[in-house]
Amino acid sequence: MLKSPESRVLVTGGAGFIGSALVWELNRRGYENIIVSDRLCSDEKWKNLVPLRFHDYIDGSDLEQRVRTSPESLGKFDVIFHLGACSATTEKDADYLMRNNYEFTKTLAEWALTKSTRFVYASSAATYGDGALGMDDQMSDLHRLRPLNMYGYSKHLFDLHAARTGMLRRIVGMKYFNVYGPNEDHKADMRSVVHKAHGQILLTGKVQLFKSHRPDFKDGEQMRDFLYVKDAIQMTIHLASEPLVSGLYNLGSGQAHTWVQLAQAIFAALGQQPNIEFVEMPEHLKSKYQYYTCADIAKLLQSGYQQPLFALADAVRDYVQGYLVGDKRLGDEAM
Repeated sequence: MLKSPESRVLVTGGAGFIGSALVWELNRRGYENIIVSDRLCSDEKWKNLVPLRFHDYIDGSDLEQRVRTSPESLGKFDVIFHLGACSATTEKDADYLMRNNYEFTKTLAEWALTKSTRFVYASSAATYGDGALGMDDQMSDLHRLRPLNMYGYSKHLFDLHAARTGMLRRIVGMKYFNVYGPNEDHKADMRSVVHKAHGQILLTGKVQLFKSHRPDFKDGEQMRDFLYVKDAIQMTIHLASEPLVSGLYNLGSGQAHTWVQLAQAIFAALGQQPNIEFVEMPEHLKSKYQYYTCADIAKLLQSGYQQPLFALADAVRDYVQGYLVGDKRLGDEAM
């Protein structure tokens, strides 16, 4: 359980977007007895770690091997935040997704429970598919859900396993919605529209948004629940800190905004007039595209979460002016 700054914490995916933001917030609260695990590969997410304070770093492959063969060498953790995963919704290697997102999550969760370690893991709003069955984190029959891509299915499969084995009554799964904010620049095509649009505006003076292919949504009026990463990590730490909390939780703002509203907020943060161009949606996305997402966060609020959330315009301004302008990362504020 996350009780005091002396707590020993493992953060998988700790160099990534949400993981590094979590370490940043833990640092702000005085926590430094943190083991960060990730696979740094050839991108530049290592830069997210530079301003952060943590006790040690373990390569993700080494962590997996040690959990399977010599878990005693890792010692005891009070909390494991399992945020490490392949999060590309376009990833086609199903075997890789099953090994990385499903099999290792099972192994890590089972080990955590044998050690009475609090286990908090990232599920995904992608498990809800097109949203036709709603986005209810209190749904009793998870088998009804139909994810639209292999990434969503790999996450869904662990949710099913945890529910079937009873494990879900002892751990917490977080269904993050559209999270955006500092430290995401390494994510390539998986970056948020805020990050992509900022670059487009600097280069061309305009933002491109997908046209709609449904008559009930005008161009640019497809809707998403956008969640600022600073709110996402506050929610994550809250769930890790409440001993009676377990099960699946939607983490979102609880409000849906259009892509046009988001683009307008970006232009406003840059002090520019909106200039939006609508372009055709790629064929491979049309059948998998979500036109509306909105998190029902009643369960989160019932768990005692009371922190006020960033309004969309305020969050975009904080991100653009505080981090994108000047290419700063979380932790650079102290410089």
